[in-house]
Amino acid sequence: MTALRHVRALTDAISRSTSVFLRDVGCGLLEVSHNALALVGLLVVAVLVFALGRADLRDNVEQHAFGWLQARQEARTPVDESVLAGLGEAAAVARATAIDPKDLTRPQASVAQWIARRYRVAPEPVSRLVKEAWFMGERAGLEPTLILAIVAVESSFNPFAQSSMGAQGLMQVMTRVHDDKYERFGGNHAAFDPVTNLRVGVQVLKECIARAGSLESGLRFYVGAANQTDDGGYAGKVLAERNHLRQVANGKMVAINAPLPTATAPPATAAGHTAPPVRPPVEAESTSPLTRGASEATERVAQVR
Repeated sequence: MTALRHVRALTDAISRSTSVFLRDVGCGLLEVSHNALALVGLLVVAVLVFALGRADLRDNVEQHAFGWLQARQEARTPVDESVLAGLGEAAAVARATAIDPKDLTRPQASVAQWIARRYRVAPEPVSRLVKEAWFMGERAGLEPTLILAIVAVESSFNPFAQSSMGAQGLMQVMTRVHDDKYERFGGNHAAFDPVTNLRVGVQVLKECIARAGSLESGLRFYVGAANQTDDGGYAGKVLAERNHLRQVANGKMVAINAPLPTATAPPATAAGHTAPPVRPPVEAESTSPLTRGASEATERVAQVR
């Protein structure tokens, strides 16, 4: 009996020890799991904070998400290609004015992404224009962000824009005045080719600055306000947008809705009448019918373009 009691006591002690051991191990594993989950949560929060602080990463995520959703939608929609039968052109992509943003330098890519979001245009054609602005800026001795700022103010990156006075394309070049510059590109219709219009516009801008003697005066010549005391706020808008693009190129954060200076009213002449208006950017022309009264002869005298 004594031996049996000893065996039972030993069995009970082993059971209690095993139970305590398993309970301690379980509590330890549970605590380790909680700590691991907390660490994972902190890492996720850190990654999200880092990603939210990088505009380029946000843009890439948005583009991938949009592309994925669009691909799923297209996969669900039956496609009728009977209209395209016999019309396919494998070389049609060569006519597209577009490049992959990945082919740009870091400052150029940042500028292209910012412009694409601010003006709601596709990043691929904007990337091509940004690359061209850098190339032409170096060739003409002009700041590429200045060139892009003029495109932004003049046409909001619409290559088919046209003003009531005949200014056309991205940089709103007066095609009839500068038809000689388009001859080497095949004729006046090249004004609606984005790259050609930018190249001609840069040449016109360079001539305006050289003739006026300073950047701000050159911008007044460019917009057709050389003989007026006020350019309607044009130079201020261009320089403000240039500063935005400068900051973006330098890696700084700039809101895509960053404001530009408001346009000023045309000045009054000595006789108390309103002076002839300058050629406004495309966006302003829909609300500026007075520009339709300016003559072509006055345009030729008032500006280089």
